[in-house]
Amino acid sequence: MTKRMKTAGPVNRNDDIALKIDSLGSEGQGVGRYEGLAVFVPFALPNEHVKAHIIKAASNYAVGKLTAVEVPSKDRREPRCSSFTRCGGCNLLHMDYAAQLEYKRNVVANALMRIGKVASPHVKRTIGMEHPYHYRNKAAFPFAMVDGRMCFGFFAPRSHRLVPIDGCLIENRALYNVAQAVHCWAEENDIAPYDEQTGGGTLRHVVGRITTTGDIMAVIVTRGQPKKLNALENMLTERCEGLKSIILNRNDEATNVILGDKYETLWGDDTLTEELCGFKFEISAASFLQVNPIQTEKLYAQVEAFFPERDGFEAMDVYCGAGTISMVISKHASHVTGIENVPSAVEDARRNAAMNGVTNADFICADAAAALSELIAKGARPGVIVLDPPRKGCDKAVLDAVTASGAERIVYVSCDPATLARDVSILTQSGYSLQSAQPVDMFPQTAHVETVCLLVRRNGMHINVDVNIDEMLQEKCGQATYPQIKEYVLEQTGMKVSSLYISQVKRKCGLEVGDSYNKPKSKDAHVPQCPPDKEKAILDALRHFGMIS
Repeated sequence: MTKRMKTAGPVNRNDDIALKIDSLGSEGQGVGRYEGLAVFVPFALPNEHVKAHIIKAASNYAVGKLTAVEVPSKDRREPRCSSFTRCGGCNLLHMDYAAQLEYKRNVVANALMRIGKVASPHVKRTIGMEHPYHYRNKAAFPFAMVDGRMCFGFFAPRSHRLVPIDGCLIENRALYNVAQAVHCWAEENDIAPYDEQTGGGTLRHVVGRITTTGDIMAVIVTRGQPKKLNALENMLTERCEGLKSIILNRNDEATNVILGDKYETLWGDDTLTEELCGFKFEISAASFLQVNPIQTEKLYAQVEAFFPERDGFEAMDVYCGAGTISMVISKHASHVTGIENVPSAVEDARRNAAMNGVTNADFICADAAAALSELIAKGARPGVIVLDPPRKGCDKAVLDAVTASGAERIVYVSCDPATLARDVSILTQSGYSLQSAQPVDMFPQTAHVETVCLLVRRNGMHINVDVNIDEMLQEKCGQATYPQIKEYVLEQTGMKVSSLYISQVKRKCGLEVGDSYNKPKSKDAHVPQCPPDKEKAILDALRHFGMIS
């Protein structure tokens, strides 16, 4: 007979209860009320009637394991993965994708209201993917013995218990093939997997990276120097189409950190080259890059959309990493200063700027708060500051330095709605107003969401107002203005379109365009023409606003 653990609440551990799920929590778990007590049930959905087995009971909440769905939600879908609920990866694979996007918008909105103290935040619809599977360009597969055989896969939630997998719906398929090839090499050559409990064994992880052009890097993480490396090279080169690099990484420490400090190129190139937003980036085994290249371009397009209409402003990119966002900023700013405290990342950023011919960017390796304060003391007055901190958000000292800079705009990129909202609360108390928040679904089938926020200085701010007679007449006639068309296109496609492109498409449709549009600055100036994909998006917007049929 199972012993029941008594608590002060209405349920105890090992109780079986029935309840209705009211909402989803910030980590994607269903939340219901049992006699007033909040009960969290992973893999349950709103409006479902479920049965749950209580695995944790506290005085103010409980956690239950889903045992039955008696009345399913209209948003429930059959998961297409045999490892679902056991693997620590996807936790929304059972939820309709449109419902996932709306859930993520609500997570951001609720955090900004509850934690950020913003009364009515303008949170746009989440920008999603057309095909929300196999999007990850990087995968780290741990190896271990499971039931007497060597396996690779992912760890179960909140543990280091390996769950073997036979495929993955969110990783690029080619990366799974890399892990399979290493697994075959290890089995054929008696290479034992690392044992976290004893510290024995050799093979710890396989980390695979792939670019948008299909170039692959295989990083084999080992304890000690493995034998039969020639056989490893042969196995990978024979089985992995697109392979460009094999890297051996030594991690001899008793740690949960995946990568060690020692890298050796066994075969091929030291780096891969990725292209994003028209820029090329060298990617090493240790480099950070967003794992979803399709959504990354949409994310960066939203960062651009929050810049001032005018170009030529001074900018700072705080927590700049390898300088990916700095490159995007450089297209608009007179100068951008990237700040990062990881020396290897700063080296990558400088190399990437040189490789792309970007001459209006420089990079400082320093603590963000100290570097910002020093730059401001020397007279720097940035018009725009971009913040892209780690999950923990910004240190208070960084936010104080940002406020002291007097920047007109702050564009905040966040992977955690809670820490984003906390920092927004501090900034709004220091003279800024939250204008807009745009969630971007960088991680479909999971509860994670990336958000871009625009904050504008409220007190003592100098505003440049450009009065456009053409747009005033459009509004008066009930037609969509250029900003409205731009916003619609951005929300629907993630693309940023210019007034020039809109005017070109309007002319093609026989719509009236003011004299201020489509005029080159000089007689011989080249006027760029609207690309086909952006023309299609603008036409869809014109139909949406009833300007064409």
